[in-house]
Amino acid sequence: MPTVIRTALTADAPALAALHARARATYYPQGLPEQRVDALVMWRGAVERRDGHVLCAVREGRIVGLASFRTPEGEAADTVALFQFHVDPDHWRAGVGAALHAACVEEWRADGIRVATLDVHRENRRAQAFYARHGWQPAEPGEGAGTHLRMRLPVTPGGPGETGE
Repeated sequence: MPTVIRTALTADAPALAALHARARATYYPQGLPEQRVDALVMWRGAVERRDGHVLCAVREGRIVGLASFRTPEGEAADTVALFQFHVDPDHWRAGVGAALHAACVEEWRADGIRVATLDVHRENRRAQAFYARHGWQPAEPGEGAGTHLRMRLPVTPGGPGETGE
C-alpha cells in the first residue's frame, strides 16, 4: 500500500493530535505526562504557522505519520528543527517513517537548509536508532535538555539524510 506525503491541513488537527498521543505513549511506560497545552490547539497552531511546516503520511485515507519543523527563533535561516516526528505504532517498520523522513529532507534541501536538529527522548532507543539509520548523529555532549538528547543532520545533496531504513 503506497504512502502519500502531503502538507497537513487545519482539518487534520484532530487526527494529528490523536496520532501524537498514541505514538508518545510508546516511550512513556508509566503513562503520558500531563499536557500543559491542549493537543488539538497545539496542532492547529502548528499547521497554521507561517514560519513552519507540518507534513503528514497518509495510507488508505488515514494519517499514519507526521513531521513538524521550522527554523527556531534566533537560529540561522539555513537551520531547521524537527519538533515532532511520529509514526502510528501499527505502521512501524512498514516504510512510513522512511518516506516521511525522505520528504522532509527533500523539502529542506529545496529550501536551502544546511543543518537539521531534533531533540529525542533519551529513553526512546527505537527512535534514536531510526534517526541514526538516516544519518542523524548526537550533537555536542551536554546539548539537549535533561530527558532529551540533541541530534544533528547535515542536509547536503547526496549527504547522510539519504540513507535508507
